Amino acid sequence: MGGSVKDVKSKAELDNITKSREAVIIHFWATWCDASKQMDQVFSHLCTDFPRTHFLRVEAEEQPEISEAFAVSSVPYFVFLKDGKAVDTLEGADPSSLANKVAKVAGSANPGEPAAPASLGMAAGPAVLETVKEFTKEHGSLQQANQVQPGLSDALKNQLQQLIGSHPVMLFMKGNAEAPRCGFSRKVVDILKGENVKFGTFDILSDIEVREGLKLFSNWPTFPPLYCKGELLGGCDIVIAMHESGELKEVFRDHGIDTIGSSGAKVSGSENGKGGIAQSTGLSMTLTSRLESLVNSNPVMLFMKGKPTEPKCGFSGKVVEILREEKVKFETFDILTDEEVRQGLKVYSNWSSYPQLYIKGELIGGSDIVLEMQKSGELQKVLIEKGIVHKETIEERLKSLITSSPVMLFMKGTPDAPRCGFSSKVVNALKEEGVSFESFDILSDEEVRQGLKVFSNWPTFPQLYYKGELIGGCDIIMELRDNGELQSTLSE
Repeated sequence: MGGSVKDVKSKAELDNITKSREAVIIHFWATWCDASKQMDQVFSHLCTDFPRTHFLRVEAEEQPEISEAFAVSSVPYFVFLKDGKAVDTLEGADPSSLANKVAKVAGSANPGEPAAPASLGMAAGPAVLETVKEFTKEHGSLQQANQVQPGLSDALKNQLQQLIGSHPVMLFMKGNAEAPRCGFSRKVVDILKGENVKFGTFDILSDIEVREGLKLFSNWPTFPPLYCKGELLGGCDIVIAMHESGELKEVFRDHGIDTIGSSGAKVSGSENGKGGIAQSTGLSMTLTSRLESLVNSNPVMLFMKGKPTEPKCGFSGKVVEILREEKVKFETFDILTDEEVRQGLKVYSNWSSYPQLYIKGELIGGSDIVLEMQKSGELQKVLIEKGIVHKETIEERLKSLITSSPVMLFMKGTPDAPRCGFSSKVVNALKEEGVSFESFDILSDEEVRQGLKVFSNWPTFPQLYYKGELIGGCDIIMELRDNGELQSTLSE
């Protein structure tokens, strides 16, 4: 305190400061961001007007542990704490809002005097007000210019996917492997060299679009992030922990990552991804029986790292996501909790890595194979053949579509662009009566188009349904409208 901004160098240091019941305001900034530098001037002025408040500055990418704790994804970013708890935040370069929020959280600059109301657009001191006015006048557009815009363009997504997949092990860092430009990047490089693996790097300081886009693409706010076979492993702290526990070496080995000087030999299953059970596994009868029981304990069984709600590796998380997308009921076993099962299952199924997915006791494969099967439609085919998921009949599908909205119109085209005069007439009638409705373009699906004729015994389109019951086609709708009965019919 005492009217100066303090640079925080560690999470422990921050935790010690926030233990107090006094107001704490943290500015997350970056050296490369002009808006951060400009807002820091305002921040410095504010700290002199509120000497009894802690004003802290954190370099967001140099302190990933702190940034992640407060979900910082762009700079400048401000967090306001009172009694050790975050009570407000501010994202972007907005001097007036910063001054108001500081005044609100910190209270009066002088003991015994009321704080300036935030609604008046004032902080405590004239120096601050002057700084705010000048900054807003000169840099008002920086708030938008320096924040990551929501969403990513297809071109940037493709570029990021190509970069991530350009090497089996890929590190996005500051600088390069020979000349890291931050301590965290250097630590990860040293670890990868110590693991004796080949890896590619990308200098995020060389491309601001990639730098900001990657944060959004992978939902990971800090650098350096490490990827293995296209999956995010984590940042510096996670990589260090994995390295120290031996987990990192195992991930590389399990996914066939070549080590420098290796012969390139890899352990793998058969070509169809279904590792056969060896005639003589060398496993005890007790363990073999236990593994067999686990594999068959549920029709769909996933052996993974962690739990579905908390996967401990990206590959396990990917398979969980796929199974959920396929609407499959499945059980899991956390192989991190049982070393005997973890090592024994590799031998039992002749499959060296995790996760492992089994359907009706048969090994399907790991994350790469499951993803490929999903993309090709093979996974759903297997699930249907094994009786895991029910193949929806056309009748079931039509019932689902008809009841998907209280008022449902099957038409040619869309309400904004009808593709026949009859459909256009019905759409206009519904809109004139102020009826809310959903629609389905029967030109987009021949199965629905032909099936609906038989299902409802009505040969033409459009067809209008209310609460699952057929009202009729164009002539009937026009008659109801002309008689003043359309709205009441669709609201009974």
